[in-house]
Amino acid sequence: MTQLGVYGRGMGILRHPDFRRLWAADLLSQLGSRLSMGAIPLLAVLTLNASTLQVSLLRTCETAAWLVLGLFAGAWADRIRCRPVLVYADLLRALLFASIPIAWWFDVLTLTQVYAVLVPAGILTVLFDVAHTSYLPRVLERDRLLPGNAKLAANQSIAAVIGAGASGLLVQWLGAALTIGLDALSFLWSALWLRSIRTPEAEPVRPELPNLRREIGEGMRYVFRHPVLRPLALNTMTTMLFQAAAGAIMVVYLVRGVHLQPATIGVLGMIGLLGAIVASAVTEKLSSRYGDARTLLLSSTGIGVAFTVQALTAPGWMVSWFVVGTLLAGFCIIVSYILQVSTQQRLCPPELQGRMSATMSFVSWGAAPVGSLLGGALGTAFGLHTTLWIAGLGTLAGNAFLYLSPIRTLHTIPAEEVAH
Repeated sequence: MTQLGVYGRGMGILRHPDFRRLWAADLLSQLGSRLSMGAIPLLAVLTLNASTLQVSLLRTCETAAWLVLGLFAGAWADRIRCRPVLVYADLLRALLFASIPIAWWFDVLTLTQVYAVLVPAGILTVLFDVAHTSYLPRVLERDRLLPGNAKLAANQSIAAVIGAGASGLLVQWLGAALTIGLDALSFLWSALWLRSIRTPEAEPVRPELPNLRREIGEGMRYVFRHPVLRPLALNTMTTMLFQAAAGAIMVVYLVRGVHLQPATIGVLGMIGLLGAIVASAVTEKLSSRYGDARTLLLSSTGIGVAFTVQALTAPGWMVSWFVVGTLLAGFCIIVSYILQVSTQQRLCPPELQGRMSATMSFVSWGAAPVGSLLGGALGTAFGLHTTLWIAGLGTLAGNAFLYLSPIRTLHTIPAEEVAH
């Protein structure tokens, strides 16, 4: 039994010093990333006068690495210790994002530089995210993965709420470039906390004859032959595709279509994302009462409803639909995320965790750059408001993968194979 598992049962996961260090590293890093997520499109729109398509390319640059490296990162993570990867990825991302406020200070910042920062930062994010997902099961017992993931998901919720409001306010107060500089500091914070973790990480058993193509194929076959993981992957891919399409143009629409100030956008987003905090607190209770399969099905459906509701956003009192949609989306996304990640980690054998995680991330996050380009193209061709409707209805339709799978008939997803 791992030391973390003992503390998880008896005293609560956060009372174990090393999990608390992991949690602290994740919290401020998530907050800094949320600040950048809000500040970068505002920098492009308000400071660099970017077009709708140029703004959508920002998210494409940030997520395109999943298409190129996602699967390789999974096979790689199964061969190495993950903590050093987490530390070095944080340090290098700190340097990259620090270059934006420095260039702005000397009045040489261009949109090209922002793209040039986001591409390598996206590569580092792929390595970090795959290693981070593979790291937790190495130190946490399987029956503690759900509460462990819930604690980390709570960080996402808190960061989403605080970051959404703070990014708009800080952009209006400090400017977008300096707000991005705060993200660089958050990566330094994360690296220091990760470096202080003392629990030894065992060296993974490496294959006698390494074959990267074969190892990647094993991970993909495991996911796409699995009756539960396959529909989860396809549903998440569709959701990410249309969510990215909406996200790529939402700030442009709120600034140029609804005529909101950065601080107002931040405050409205902060109110809406309170649902994410509630979700991180109640997911375990919902899963215990209604079953993880049913809760997962309903939360995934709720995401589609939420993005469709957001498409009702318009000037005046119709802005309230943005808040309602964001509130529902924040709640359902976090519930779905906790249950999906915990299900994946519980079903998958240890030797395939990295490759399974990378395959799931490749399928979902690989759709993000395509969705961002789709959002920019549709927004340019048909208008921003029409594109939001397409994204909402497309997300809702993606739930067909779950309703046509064995998940629809289950109450609780077992750890063993589910019949087709």
